[in-house]
Amino acid sequence: MKKTGILLANLGTPESPGNKDVYKYLIEFLMDERVIDYNTFKRNLLVRGIIVPARYKNSAKTYREIWDKERGSPLLFHLQDLAQKVQAQLGEQYIVEYAMRYQHPSAASALQKLQNQQVDKIVVLPLFPQYSSACNGSVAQHVMETISTWNVVPSIQFIHQFYDFPLFIDAMVERAKQYNFEEYDHILFSYHGLPARHLTRVNSEQNHDCEKEKCTEKIQASNQHCYRAQCYATTQLITEKLNLPKEKYTTTFQSRLGKEVWLEPYTVDVIPALAKAGKKKLLVFSPAFVADCLETLYEIRVEYLELFQQFGGESITLVESLNSEDKWVDAVCALVQQ
Repeated sequence: MKKTGILLANLGTPESPGNKDVYKYLIEFLMDERVIDYNTFKRNLLVRGIIVPARYKNSAKTYREIWDKERGSPLLFHLQDLAQKVQAQLGEQYIVEYAMRYQHPSAASALQKLQNQQVDKIVVLPLFPQYSSACNGSVAQHVMETISTWNVVPSIQFIHQFYDFPLFIDAMVERAKQYNFEEYDHILFSYHGLPARHLTRVNSEQNHDCEKEKCTEKIQASNQHCYRAQCYATTQLITEKLNLPKEKYTTTFQSRLGKEVWLEPYTVDVIPALAKAGKKKLLVFSPAFVADCLETLYEIRVEYLELFQQFGGESITLVESLNSEDKWVDAVCALVQQ
């Protein structure tokens, strides 16, 4: 019986919240040329000489805040749970493995397990709904580089994005139904940010212009690969199903690094503005993250709450990520089978 291998890949996590392991993780992550796309000399100088030495101890401290005493990194154990449930649902015709792009378990080790099982085909699902070179592209490149060393290369299929996949949207909507939207003054859809210059490279001429292509309004041929356009499309699909009026929500971007221009509006700018406008209670979605992690559990729940309260707000409620919820498991199974 022919078998299909499934590789579920997320970004990465340190092996522990200790300073040494966080340092090691940040170096590997930020030295990826798709993440910081400078030449090797400049990237080394920036990452090893400035960013990581200045940030790793504080990052380790924040990891300790979210680290589960029994299961460890939330990003990892949610991925483990998801893989186990997907395997159970798909059955013996499929071999499901999971990996992190950075650190462990590595994509190379997961792919080796699939090779050992003599799978006929491998389907790779980077768990990032909206496509970016820094995430989806990096996983695809790493997988191709690994498999290129094999004597027998099986059929490979990449699922490049699923920002508008109906079952993904349904899973997000189901997650949201536990909340009474009337209890909140405003709703944020906060996506992971990217340097704005990354978006100029989503077409062959490398001159993509979000304003010209109306990326905040609709998806069309000229902007179909634009991360910003896909984020706004995800927001639109979710809010339409929830019947939310446009004045009730805002799409923003978080996790800016450094002083260069990233995707706007910044979540850290919108939150104080909402507080100053008299908004007291916020509900925050994070549709770029399918599993709860540092960016949701700490950045939104802790840092953004402190920021909101500093300017007169009262509470921020996080809509939990999909993690390994049943509807999300259904969505993943449908994605890899289609």
